[in-house]
Amino acid sequence: QVQLEESGGGLVQAGGSLRLSCAASGRTFSSCPMGWFRQTPGKEREFVATISWSGGATYYADSVKGRFTISRDNAKNTVDLQMNSLKPEDTAVYYCAAAEGGTGRSARVMRNMDYWGRGTLVTVSS
Repeated sequence: QVQLEESGGGLVQAGGSLRLSCAASGRTFSSCPMGWFRQTPGKEREFVATISWSGGATYYADSVKGRFTISRDNAKNTVDLQMNSLKPEDTAVYYCAAAEGGTGRSARVMRNMDYWGRGTLVTVSS
């Protein structure tokens, strides 16, 4: 059974940092684009960052560009999201996702993702 499990969420003050990690099991995703999305109550889930299978291409939402960094370790079957200079508006449940195919660019679109984690809550206090 394929599973994506997020960890690293929590409460942090504005300006602080958190590192989210997503561990995949049940299959290897070394040839698949992966990414992070987030959702707040009453809003649709939104794209945060994606990364190509090789890690050579990364894509970010404008709202997080320059503050967040996505990376992956194909040997460990993991993808991380380093979040710096956090703002209260970054508060959300963050989801890890993976696609069976496509690119890091196409993975920005939610419907192109095939596997999802259960999410981890990030709360940024002002």
